[in-house]
Amino acid sequence: MTQPLTDLQLALAERIDAVLPQTQCRQCDYPDCRAYAEAIASGAARINQCPPGGDVGVARLADITGQPVVALNPQHGAPKPFALAVIDEAVCIGCTLCIQACPVDAIIGAAKQMHVVIASECTGCELCIAPCPVDCISMQPAAKPDVAAQWRARHEFRRLRLVREKEARSERLALKAQAKLDDPHFAAADKQAKIRAALEKSQARQAQPAPLQDEAALKRAKIAAAMERAAALRAGRDSGKE
Repeated sequence: MTQPLTDLQLALAERIDAVLPQTQCRQCDYPDCRAYAEAIASGAARINQCPPGGDVGVARLADITGQPVVALNPQHGAPKPFALAVIDEAVCIGCTLCIQACPVDAIIGAAKQMHVVIASECTGCELCIAPCPVDCISMQPAAKPDVAAQWRARHEFRRLRLVREKEARSERLALKAQAKLDDPHFAAADKQAKIRAALEKSQARQAQPAPLQDEAALKRAKIAAAMERAAALRAGRDSGKE
C-alpha cells in the first residue's frame, strides 16, 4: 500500500504540479499530472517522464526538486508540436468512447449523435484516438494556449463528477438489491444468497480504485496505429472524390 505523503512532500507536490503542462496525457505512466507530481515528491518517479513538458519542463522540475537535469526518458515518448483533436463528422458514429476517454470533458455529444471537440478546452492529450472504433479522430497542429490552470481545473471537476456518478450508481444498485431481498418473489434461500453475493461483489468492485486503461507503451502504440488507419481512410475518401 502506498504511504501517504508527508506535509513537506505535499507542499513539494503542489510546486511540482504548478509547473506541469496539465495535459493529463498519462505518458508519464500516472493517471494525471497531479499523481505524477506526488510521485516525484515521494521519490517514486523521476523528473524526466513528461514529454509534453519537454526539456524546459525537466529543467523546471530539476530546479524545484534540487535534482540534476537529465534527458527525457524516450520510453515515455518524445515531445511533439501542440495539436488539437478534430473529429471527422462524416465518419463519427456517436459511440461516446472518446467522450469517456477525454480527461477534461472537452468532447460533447450523445449516443448515436455526432461528437464535437471543444477546441478551446482540448489539451492535445491524444487519449481519445485509440478508443475510436472508426478512426475518425485526427490531431491538427495549433498554437499552444497558456491555459494550464484551466486544464487542471477542468480535470479536477471531471474527477469529482465521476466520483459522484460512481457513488450514485452504487446507491441505486444497493437500493435495487435491497428491494429484491424484500420481494416475496425472491424469498427462496438460493435466490436470497445469489442477491447478497451479487451485492457484496458490486460493493467490493466499487471500492477498488480504477486501474490505468493501458500501459504507456501500449497506449502509444494504439494511438499511432489508430492515426495511421485514420490517415489511410481519409486518403481513400479524398481519392474517391477526384
